[in-house]
Amino acid sequence: MELKKSQFNYQLPQELIAQTPITPRDASRLMVLNKKEHTIEHKHFSDLLDYLNKDDLLVLNNSKVMPARLVCFKEDGTELMEFLLLREHEKDIWEVMVKPGKRAKMGCSFSFNNKLVGKIIEILENGNRLVRFSYSGNFFDVLDSVGKMPLPHYIKTELKDAGRYQTVYSKYLGSAAAPTAGLHFTKELLKRVEEKGVKIGFVTLHVGAGTFRPVKTENIIDHRMHEEYFELPEVTANLINQTKQTGGRIIAVGTTSCRSLESVYNLCGEIKSYSGQTKLFIYPGAKFNVIDALLTNFHLPESTLIMLVAAFCGLDFTMQAYNLAVRNKYRFYSFGDAMFIY
Repeated sequence: MELKKSQFNYQLPQELIAQTPITPRDASRLMVLNKKEHTIEHKHFSDLLDYLNKDDLLVLNNSKVMPARLVCFKEDGTELMEFLLLREHEKDIWEVMVKPGKRAKMGCSFSFNNKLVGKIIEILENGNRLVRFSYSGNFFDVLDSVGKMPLPHYIKTELKDAGRYQTVYSKYLGSAAAPTAGLHFTKELLKRVEEKGVKIGFVTLHVGAGTFRPVKTENIIDHRMHEEYFELPEVTANLINQTKQTGGRIIAVGTTSCRSLESVYNLCGEIKSYSGQTKLFIYPGAKFNVIDALLTNFHLPESTLIMLVAAFCGLDFTMQAYNLAVRNKYRFYSFGDAMFIY
Protein backbone atom coordinates (compact mmCIF):
# COMPACT_ATOMS: atom_id res chain seq x y z
CA MET A 1 0.00 0.00 0.00
CA GLU A 2 1.23 3.49 -0.84
CA LEU A 3 0.02 6.65 0.86
CA LYS A 4 1.61 9.85 -0.37
CA LYS A 5 2.19 12.65 2.11
CA SER A 6 0.70 15.07 -0.44
CA GLN A 7 -2.68 13.41 0.21
CA PHE A 8 -2.58 15.02 3.68
CA ASN A 9 -1.87 18.54 2.43
CA TYR A 10 -4.20 21.53 2.57
CA GLN A 11 -3.78 25.26 2.04
CA LEU A 12 -3.88 27.32 5.22
CA PRO A 13 -3.78 31.15 5.24
CA GLN A 14 -1.24 32.44 7.77
CA GLU A 15 -3.88 34.52 9.54
CA LEU A 16 -5.71 31.34 10.63
CA ILE A 17 -2.73 30.13 12.71
CA ALA A 18 -3.76 31.06 16.27
CA GLN A 19 -1.06 33.18 17.89
CA THR A 20 -2.63 33.53 21.33
CA PRO A 21 -4.92 31.36 23.46
CA ILE A 22 -8.59 32.30 23.63
CA THR A 23 -10.25 33.33 26.91
CA PRO A 24 -11.94 31.51 28.52
CA ARG A 25 -10.38 28.24 27.40
CA ASP A 26 -13.67 26.57 26.51
CA ALA A 27 -14.81 29.47 24.30
CA SER A 28 -12.94 27.98 21.35
CA ARG A 29 -14.95 26.55 18.47
CA LEU A 30 -15.66 22.85 18.13
CA MET A 31 -16.25 21.06 14.85
CA VAL A 32 -18.26 17.89 15.50
CA LEU A 33 -17.82 15.04 13.03
CA ASN A 34 -20.08 11.99 12.93
CA LYS A 35 -17.94 9.62 10.90
CA LYS A 36 -20.73 7.08 10.37
CA GLU A 37 -23.28 9.57 9.07
CA HIS A 38 -20.65 11.87 7.50
CA THR A 39 -22.24 14.92 9.14
CA ILE A 40 -20.43 18.03 10.35
CA GLU A 41 -21.71 20.48 12.97
CA HIS A 42 -20.23 23.80 14.10
CA LYS A 43 -20.33 24.28 17.87
CA HIS A 44 -18.28 25.72 20.73
CA PHE A 45 -16.08 23.67 23.02
CA SER A 46 -18.41 24.10 25.97
CA ASP A 47 -21.04 22.25 23.88
CA LEU A 48 -18.94 19.08 24.17
CA LEU A 49 -21.16 18.03 27.09
CA ASP A 50 -24.04 17.52 24.66
CA TYR A 51 -22.05 14.78 22.90
CA LEU A 52 -20.94 12.89 26.02
CA ASN A 53 -23.00 10.08 27.51
CA LYS A 54 -23.27 8.78 31.04
CA ASP A 55 -20.74 5.94 31.49
CA ASP A 56 -18.37 7.30 28.81
CA LEU A 57 -14.72 7.66 29.80
CA LEU A 58 -12.55 10.65 28.89
CA VAL A 59 -8.83 9.81 28.85
CA LEU A 60 -6.56 12.85 29.34
CA ASN A 61 -2.77 13.18 29.07
CA ASN A 62 -1.52 14.78 32.30
CA SER A 63 2.04 15.41 31.12
CA LYS A 64 3.37 18.85 32.03
CA VAL A 65 5.47 20.99 29.67
CA MET A 66 9.00 21.70 30.85
CA PRO A 67 10.57 25.15 30.38
CA ALA A 68 12.65 23.18 27.88
CA ARG A 69 14.01 25.98 25.67
CA LEU A 70 17.48 27.10 26.71
CA VAL A 71 19.27 30.01 25.03
CA CYS A 72 23.00 30.67 25.29
CA PHE A 73 24.01 34.27 24.58
CA LYS A 74 27.23 35.80 23.28
CA GLU A 75 28.89 38.64 25.22
CA ASP A 76 27.19 41.21 22.95
CA GLY A 77 23.76 39.83 23.87
CA THR A 78 23.02 38.04 20.59
CA GLU A 79 21.98 34.41 20.57
CA LEU A 80 24.78 31.87 20.18
CA MET A 81 22.92 28.59 20.58
CA GLU A 82 19.44 27.25 21.37
CA PHE A 83 18.80 23.92 23.06
CA LEU A 84 15.42 22.21 23.21
CA LEU A 85 15.34 19.44 25.82
CA LEU A 86 13.52 16.39 24.48
CA ARG A 87 13.97 13.54 26.93
CA GLU A 88 16.28 12.40 29.72
CA HIS A 89 18.28 9.29 28.77
CA GLU A 90 19.85 8.94 32.21
CA LYS A 91 20.50 11.26 35.12
CA ASP A 92 21.73 14.64 33.85
CA ILE A 93 22.09 13.34 30.26
CA TRP A 94 19.42 14.62 27.87
CA GLU A 95 18.63 14.26 24.21
CA VAL A 96 18.55 17.79 22.85
CA MET A 97 17.54 19.43 19.57
CA VAL A 98 20.03 22.19 18.82
CA LYS A 99 20.31 25.12 16.45
CA PRO A 100 22.47 26.05 14.75
CA GLY A 101 23.73 22.46 14.71
CA LYS A 102 27.11 23.37 13.21
CA ARG A 103 28.14 24.98 16.50
CA ALA A 104 27.20 21.97 18.62
CA LYS A 105 30.33 19.92 18.04
CA MET A 106 31.55 17.02 20.15
CA GLY A 107 33.06 18.19 23.42
CA CYS A 108 31.75 21.76 23.17
CA SER A 109 30.26 23.28 26.33
CA PHE A 110 27.65 26.01 26.61
CA SER A 111 26.63 28.03 29.66
CA PHE A 112 23.12 29.25 30.39
CA ASN A 113 22.99 32.27 32.73
CA ASN A 114 26.03 30.83 34.53
CA LYS A 115 23.66 28.44 36.32
CA LEU A 116 23.63 25.50 33.94
CA VAL A 117 26.39 24.11 31.72
CA GLY A 118 25.72 21.64 28.92
CA LYS A 119 28.47 19.58 27.26
CA ILE A 120 27.94 17.77 23.95
CA ILE A 121 28.89 14.11 24.53
CA GLU A 122 27.34 12.42 21.47
CA ILE A 123 25.89 13.33 18.07
CA LEU A 124 22.95 11.07 17.25
CA GLU A 125 21.93 9.75 13.82
CA ASN A 126 18.85 12.00 13.74
CA GLY A 127 21.02 15.10 14.26
CA ASN A 128 20.07 15.58 17.89
CA ARG A 129 22.77 15.71 20.58
CA LEU A 130 23.25 13.97 23.88
CA VAL A 131 24.17 16.62 26.43
CA ARG A 132 25.52 16.16 29.95
CA PHE A 133 24.42 18.98 32.26
CA SER A 134 26.22 20.22 35.35
CA TYR A 135 24.70 22.58 37.91
CA SER A 136 24.26 23.22 41.63
CA GLY A 137 21.13 22.06 43.44
CA ASN A 138 18.07 20.48 41.81
CA PHE A 139 18.05 20.23 37.99
CA PHE A 140 14.39 21.14 37.54
CA ASP A 141 14.68 24.11 39.91
CA VAL A 142 17.62 25.39 37.86
CA LEU A 143 15.73 24.71 34.63
CA ASP A 144 12.79 26.70 35.99
CA SER A 145 15.05 29.72 36.49
CA VAL A 146 16.86 29.65 33.12
CA GLY A 147 14.49 27.86 30.72
CA LYS A 148 11.67 29.24 28.60
CA MET A 149 8.38 27.69 27.48
CA PRO A 150 9.07 25.89 24.18
CA LEU A 151 6.34 27.36 21.98
CA PRO A 152 6.08 25.91 18.45
CA HIS A 153 7.90 27.75 15.66
CA TYR A 154 4.65 28.96 14.08
CA ILE A 155 3.70 31.00 17.16
CA LYS A 156 5.42 34.37 16.80
CA THR A 157 3.59 36.26 19.56
CA GLU A 158 5.11 36.20 23.05
CA LEU A 159 3.00 34.26 25.54
CA LYS A 160 2.22 36.52 28.50
CA ASP A 161 0.97 33.74 30.79
CA ALA A 162 3.05 30.55 30.54
CA GLY A 163 0.26 28.68 32.32
CA ARG A 164 -1.87 28.92 29.17
CA TYR A 165 0.49 26.44 27.48
CA GLN A 166 -0.33 23.90 30.20
CA THR A 167 -3.55 21.97 30.69
CA VAL A 168 -5.40 22.68 33.94
CA TYR A 169 -4.73 19.06 34.95
CA SER A 170 -1.02 18.87 34.02
CA LYS A 171 0.91 17.00 36.68
CA TYR A 172 4.07 15.16 35.58
CA LEU A 173 6.90 17.27 34.15
CA GLY A 174 8.48 15.92 30.97
CA SER A 175 7.00 17.28 27.72
CA ALA A 176 8.71 19.47 25.14
CA ALA A 177 5.29 20.55 23.82
CA ALA A 178 1.77 20.69 25.22
CA PRO A 179 -0.84 17.98 24.59
CA THR A 180 -2.93 20.70 22.98
CA ALA A 181 -6.37 19.05 22.78
CA GLY A 182 -6.60 19.36 26.56
CA LEU A 183 -5.88 23.09 26.59
CA HIS A 184 -9.61 23.78 26.00
CA PHE A 185 -10.76 22.30 29.31
CA THR A 186 -11.44 24.45 32.35
CA LYS A 187 -11.73 22.99 35.84
CA GLU A 188 -15.40 23.99 35.81
CA LEU A 189 -16.07 22.13 32.56
CA LEU A 190 -14.35 19.00 33.87
CA LYS A 191 -16.54 19.19 36.97
CA ARG A 192 -19.66 19.37 34.78
CA VAL A 193 -18.38 16.38 32.78
CA GLU A 194 -18.17 14.30 35.97
CA GLU A 195 -21.56 15.55 37.18
CA LYS A 196 -23.05 14.13 33.98
CA GLY A 197 -21.75 10.67 34.94
CA VAL A 198 -18.79 10.69 32.57
CA LYS A 199 -15.65 9.18 34.09
CA ILE A 200 -12.21 10.74 33.73
CA GLY A 201 -8.94 8.81 33.53
CA PHE A 202 -5.36 9.86 32.93
CA VAL A 203 -2.36 8.65 30.97
CA THR A 204 1.05 10.27 30.80
CA LEU A 205 2.87 10.67 27.50
CA HIS A 206 5.79 13.08 27.40
CA VAL A 207 5.60 14.82 24.04
CA GLY A 208 8.99 14.77 22.30
CA ALA A 209 10.81 15.45 19.08
CA GLY A 210 8.20 14.07 16.70
CA THR A 211 5.99 17.09 17.26
CA PHE A 212 8.62 19.21 15.53
CA ARG A 213 9.74 16.83 12.79
CA PRO A 214 7.86 16.76 9.47
CA VAL A 215 7.28 13.59 7.46
CA LYS A 216 9.99 13.67 4.78
CA THR A 217 9.34 10.38 2.96
CA GLU A 218 6.97 10.65 -0.02
CA ASN A 219 5.40 7.30 0.88
CA ILE A 220 4.36 7.90 4.48
CA ILE A 221 4.68 4.20 5.33
CA ASP A 222 8.47 4.65 5.13
CA HIS A 223 8.40 7.28 7.88
CA ARG A 224 9.94 6.27 11.21
CA MET A 225 8.52 7.72 14.40
CA HIS A 226 10.52 9.03 17.34
CA GLU A 227 10.23 7.31 20.71
CA GLU A 228 8.28 8.89 23.55
CA TYR A 229 7.90 7.74 27.14
CA PHE A 230 4.35 6.94 28.22
CA GLU A 231 2.56 5.36 31.14
CA LEU A 232 -0.91 3.86 31.57
CA PRO A 233 -1.58 3.55 35.32
CA GLU A 234 -3.56 0.63 36.73
CA VAL A 235 -6.44 2.82 37.87
CA THR A 236 -7.00 4.08 34.29
CA ALA A 237 -6.59 0.60 32.81
CA ASN A 238 -9.31 -0.63 35.17
CA LEU A 239 -11.58 2.28 34.21
CA ILE A 240 -11.14 1.46 30.52
CA ASN A 241 -11.99 -2.21 31.01
CA GLN A 242 -15.01 -1.36 33.19
CA THR A 243 -16.24 1.15 30.59
CA LYS A 244 -15.94 -1.42 27.82
CA GLN A 245 -17.94 -3.91 29.88
CA THR A 246 -20.76 -1.43 30.58
CA GLY A 247 -21.03 -0.27 26.96
CA GLY A 248 -19.57 3.18 27.46
CA ARG A 249 -17.21 4.83 25.00
CA ILE A 250 -13.49 5.44 25.41
CA ILE A 251 -12.86 9.02 24.31
CA ALA A 252 -9.22 9.94 23.78
CA VAL A 253 -8.46 13.59 24.45
CA GLY A 254 -5.67 14.24 21.98
CA THR A 255 -3.49 12.16 19.70
CA THR A 256 -1.10 11.50 22.59
CA SER A 257 -3.80 9.82 24.67
CA CYS A 258 -4.89 7.85 21.62
CA ARG A 259 -1.36 6.65 20.88
CA SER A 260 -0.83 5.69 24.52
CA LEU A 261 -3.93 3.48 24.65
CA GLU A 262 -3.45 1.89 21.25
CA SER A 263 0.25 1.29 22.04
CA VAL A 264 -0.60 -0.68 25.17
CA TYR A 265 -3.04 -2.88 23.24
CA ASN A 266 -0.54 -3.41 20.42
CA LEU A 267 2.21 -4.36 22.88
CA CYS A 268 0.14 -6.42 25.36
CA GLY A 269 -2.90 -7.61 23.43
CA GLU A 270 -5.09 -6.16 26.18
CA ILE A 271 -5.46 -3.06 28.33
CA LYS A 272 -3.45 -3.24 31.54
CA SER A 273 -1.03 -1.00 33.42
CA TYR A 274 2.12 -0.37 31.39
CA SER A 275 5.03 2.04 31.12
CA GLY A 276 7.74 2.27 28.48
CA GLN A 277 8.57 3.83 25.12
CA THR A 278 6.28 4.05 22.11
CA LYS A 279 7.00 4.90 18.49
CA LEU A 280 3.60 3.82 17.21
CA PHE A 281 2.75 5.49 13.91
CA ILE A 282 -0.99 5.47 13.20
CA TYR A 283 -2.01 6.15 9.59
CA PRO A 284 -4.96 5.17 7.36
CA GLY A 285 -5.47 1.42 7.36
CA ALA A 286 -4.68 1.09 11.07
CA LYS A 287 -7.15 -0.70 13.33
CA PHE A 288 -8.28 1.03 16.51
CA ASN A 289 -8.67 -1.49 19.31
CA VAL A 290 -9.39 0.82 22.24
CA ILE A 291 -10.76 4.26 21.44
CA ASP A 292 -14.31 4.97 20.24
CA ALA A 293 -14.09 8.76 19.84
CA LEU A 294 -11.36 11.36 19.50
CA LEU A 295 -11.07 14.96 20.61
CA THR A 296 -8.23 16.78 18.87
CA ASN A 297 -7.03 20.11 17.48
CA PHE A 298 -6.42 21.02 13.83
CA HIS A 299 -2.93 19.88 12.85
CA LEU A 300 -0.20 20.82 10.42
CA PRO A 301 -0.42 19.60 6.80
CA GLU A 302 1.49 16.36 6.10
CA SER A 303 2.11 15.77 9.83
CA THR A 304 1.84 12.42 11.61
CA LEU A 305 -0.97 13.97 13.66
CA ILE A 306 -3.28 14.67 10.72
CA MET A 307 -2.44 11.15 9.49
CA LEU A 308 -3.67 9.69 12.79
CA VAL A 309 -6.90 11.71 12.50
CA ALA A 310 -7.37 10.46 8.93
CA ALA A 311 -6.85 6.90 10.13
CA PHE A 312 -9.68 7.30 12.63
CA CYS A 313 -12.04 9.47 10.60
CA GLY A 314 -11.27 8.43 7.02
CA LEU A 315 -8.90 10.33 4.73
CA ASP A 316 -11.49 11.92 2.44
CA PHE A 317 -13.78 12.98 5.29
CA THR A 318 -10.84 14.39 7.24
CA MET A 319 -9.59 16.52 4.35
CA GLN A 320 -13.17 17.65 3.65
CA ALA A 321 -13.45 18.79 7.27
CA TYR A 322 -10.10 20.60 7.18
CA ASN A 323 -10.96 22.49 4.00
CA LEU A 324 -14.34 23.38 5.50
CA ALA A 325 -12.58 24.65 8.63
CA VAL A 326 -10.40 26.91 6.47
CA ARG A 327 -13.44 28.29 4.64
CA ASN A 328 -15.19 28.91 7.98
CA LYS A 329 -12.09 30.59 9.42
CA TYR A 330 -11.47 28.21 12.31
CA ARG A 331 -8.31 28.89 14.32
CA PHE A 332 -5.58 26.31 13.74
CA TYR A 333 -2.80 24.52 15.63
CA SER A 334 -1.78 24.67 19.30
CA PHE A 335 -3.91 27.63 20.45
CA GLY A 336 -6.60 26.98 17.86
CA ASP A 337 -10.01 25.32 17.80
CA ALA A 338 -10.88 21.63 18.21
CA MET A 339 -12.77 18.81 16.57
CA PHE A 340 -14.72 15.98 18.16
CA ILE A 341 -14.94 12.82 16.06
CA TYR A 342 -17.28 9.97 16.98
